[in-house]
Amino acid sequence: MLTGKNAIITGGVRGIGKAVAEEFCKNGANVMLCYKSNKEAAQKTVKELEAYGTKVEVMQGDVSDPEYAKEVVKKTKELFGSVDILVNNAGITNDKLLMRMSDDDFKSVIDTNLNGSFYFLKEASQLMIKQRFGRIINMSSIVGVRGNPGQINYCASKAGVIGMTLSAAKELGRRGVTVNAIAPGFIETDMTRVLTDEQKTSILSAISLDRMGKAEDIANATVFLASDKASYITGQVLCIDGGLTI
Repeated sequence: MLTGKNAIITGGVRGIGKAVAEEFCKNGANVMLCYKSNKEAAQKTVKELEAYGTKVEVMQGDVSDPEYAKEVVKKTKELFGSVDILVNNAGITNDKLLMRMSDDDFKSVIDTNLNGSFYFLKEASQLMIKQRFGRIINMSSIVGVRGNPGQINYCASKAGVIGMTLSAAKELGRRGVTVNAIAPGFIETDMTRVLTDEQKTSILSAISLDRMGKAEDIANATVFLASDKASYITGQVLCIDGGLTI
């Protein structure tokens, strides 16, 4: 589905990002993986993905730095020849109740989740406009749609990602670039493993499918939105939550 396409995936060496990278490689794409600090995980991921026979590169840096976005897009173009797909996946949490949340607690999450997505969106879209082709998938969250106590910073960042997605879709559509968002529900990742048994029980009681999602559930949808099969889909927010929001 993605043979010959070249993709950038932020936060691409663990969790959902790694699952997306694996499905991309399985489907014939070359991938540039962005990561911040876990060099061991990055090296391990590269070794695993190279088994699929496509090109795999990594670049370390902080997505909240606009210069990093410029460097990644430039390097990907040099190594692969084009930037066809961008998956804005990198994200962090710093959960606290409103009255206990500091300015830095709020800013750090916005800087990574929202600003970081904007920097990569801006840089990648410039190339895609020239190519008259591109697929951009931004990772939001169901809490960006419905809110969540103790996550004002995270919810604000993910709601912002949705607004950015809709606006970019309107701006870039006539240039052959689609822009969509995925809003995962509760997915089995490092972020949800810290939940207590009591919290997990409460969450599962609200999910129609009675289970948490897997990273592969998000990856499969991302491959679809990046493929030609989704060429007439743009400006959409796909909630993948097992029925949590219905």
